[in-house]
Amino acid sequence: MPTPDFVLNLRHSIGHDLLWLNGVTGFVEDERGRILMGQRADTGQWALVYGINEPGEDPADTVAREIKEETGVDVVVTDLVAVTSSREIVTYPNGDRAMYMDHLFICKPDPDGNKDPFVGDEESLSVGWFSPDDLPTPLADSTVERMARVRTYKARLHAGDARALFVFNGREKPSVDD
Repeated sequence: MPTPDFVLNLRHSIGHDLLWLNGVTGFVEDERGRILMGQRADTGQWALVYGINEPGEDPADTVAREIKEETGVDVVVTDLVAVTSSREIVTYPNGDRAMYMDHLFICKPDPDGNKDPFVGDEESLSVGWFSPDDLPTPLADSTVERMARVRTYKARLHAGDARALFVFNGREKPSVDD
């Protein structure tokens, strides 16, 4: 999906000034343990599906919408893994600057929906299911970080701790000491 109208309207008023946006990322895993990924048209890197919230849209609805738009796969959102904010300012080729708060979710294919990925919009060059042991390259750094958070969350969940991860006072929580 191209830049949402609400962002274009804001950019008309603020130009290239820093814009703070809420984002979502979907870690989609099928029944065989494969991960849904897309090759980004803007960078050529492979990544988990991510996008930004429309005004008034709940983050879980956003992630399901973004996954459907970019890959054609229908999902059910099952877990909130982490809420984190970037520390880096992203500067786009046109000069626009932004920072993001990311809501990272685990999703699974909707048993009553489409499970066969296809390139759904101009944001992706290719999409597909990949074994965690045979991921495509190059992987986006943000995807490497987010997949590590998913592994941490799943390990904690398996041990009986279903709390989402977040940063508080400069430390990722819950920590080993919590």
